[in-house]
Amino acid sequence: MIAPALSHISRHLHITPEDTQIALSIFILAFAFGPLILSPCTEVFGRKPVWIASSTCYVIWNVICGFSTKRGTLIASRFFSGFGASAQFAISFPVLSDCWKPEQRGKSFALATFIPLLGPAIGPIVGGVITENIGWRWIFWVLAVFDAFLILLTFVFFRETHGQTILKKKAKKLRQQTGRNYRAEFEATSPSLAHRLKVGLTRPYRLLISQPILQLLSLLLAYNFGILYIVLSTFATMWINRYNQSTATSGLNYLALVIGYTIAAQIGGPATDRIWAHMKQKHHGHTSPEYRVPLMVPGVLLIPAGLVWYGWSVQYRLHWAMPDVGIGLFGCGNILATQAMQAYVMDAFADHTASASAASQFLRNLFAFAFPIFAPRMYDSLQFGWGNSLLAFMFLAMGVPGPFVLWKWGAKLREMGKPQQ
Repeated sequence: MIAPALSHISRHLHITPEDTQIALSIFILAFAFGPLILSPCTEVFGRKPVWIASSTCYVIWNVICGFSTKRGTLIASRFFSGFGASAQFAISFPVLSDCWKPEQRGKSFALATFIPLLGPAIGPIVGGVITENIGWRWIFWVLAVFDAFLILLTFVFFRETHGQTILKKKAKKLRQQTGRNYRAEFEATSPSLAHRLKVGLTRPYRLLISQPILQLLSLLLAYNFGILYIVLSTFATMWINRYNQSTATSGLNYLALVIGYTIAAQIGGPATDRIWAHMKQKHHGHTSPEYRVPLMVPGVLLIPAGLVWYGWSVQYRLHWAMPDVGIGLFGCGNILATQAMQAYVMDAFADHTASASAASQFLRNLFAFAFPIFAPRMYDSLQFGWGNSLLAFMFLAMGVPGPFVLWKWGAKLREMGKPQQ
C-alpha cells in the first residue's frame, strides 16, 4: 500500500530511496519470522487469542509508523507491524484445516490464497489516492483503523477452531460446574506449559530441517514469491517512468493482477475439490496429498508465460493493455501454484498444520524480502525484456519439474522425513 508513496516519504523524511525500499521490504521480512513464533503458539494457546494479540500489535505499530519522523523509527515500526500482520500466514490455513475435510478445502484454500494477495494488488491503488489527497501518513492510520474494526469483529464472531484447545476449555468448564476432575484425554499425559512451548517453538525448524518434502515445497514457494515481489516492487514505478502515468493512474494497473487472481480463485477452488473427489473414488477411498498436484501444472506454466509477455510488452512500450494481460496471466498462475502447494502441505502434515505452514513460508518470505533489493539493478542491466525472460527461464528449470517430482516421488519423500513431536 505504501509503494506509490515511497518518493513522498523519501522527500518528507529526508532519507534515500534505498532507505524507503528497505522500509517497504522489511515488512515482508517480518512475515518470515512471525509465523515461526505465532504458529506454534496457536497449537498451545489456540487460534483466537494469538490472532487477536498479533492483530493488536499490527494496529499499534501502524499508528507509530504514521508518526515517524526518522528513518530508524519508520523501519523498526514497519518490521513490528509486519510481525503482527504475519498472523494471517500463521493462522488462516490451520483454521481452514480445522474446519473442513480434505475433500472440501479447495474453495476455502483458494480464498485464503487469493485474499492476502489482493493486498499488494489493490493496496497501491488505495495508497496512491490517499497519498495524493490527504498525505502518506494517513496510509498507516487508515490501516490501523480498519484492522481495529476487524479485531472487534473477531471478538464477536470468530470462534476457536483448534480441537485440543476446545476440549481443554470444555473440560475446564465442566470442572467448574460439577466439581469433578474432568480432563481432556490429551491432558492426562500433557507436559508442562514450558515444555510444550519449547517443543512448539522449535517444531517449525525441526520440520524444515528433517522433512525433504517440506524442503522441496519451500523452495518452490520461495522462488515463486521472490519473483512476485520483484514484479510488485517495480510495477508502479514502471508505469510512471515508461508510460508517463500519474501515481494514481499507475495504481489502476494493479487491477490486472486482481483479475488474474480472481479467475484463478474461481477456477482453482472448485477444480481442486473435483480432482480430489475423482482421485479418491478412483483409488477406492484412499487419499493422498499428491491429489493436489494436478492444479500445480497450469500454474507453473502460466507464471513464466506471463513474465515473458509482460517483460517484452514493457520493453517495446506496447499499448498499456499488453503488459496488463501479461501480468494477469502471471497472477493467475501464481494463485493456482501457491494454492496447490499450500494444500499439499496441509494434507501432508495434518497433525501439525500450523507449524508446517510456518516452516513452508519461512523461505518464501525471505525471498520476497531479498529479491526486490536486486530488482532495480537487474532491470538496469537487462531491461524488462531479458530481465523477465531470465526469471521465466529460471522458473521453468525449477518450477516445471516440481509437480512431476511430487507426483512421482512425493510419498517416498514423505517417508524419508523423521517423525516429529
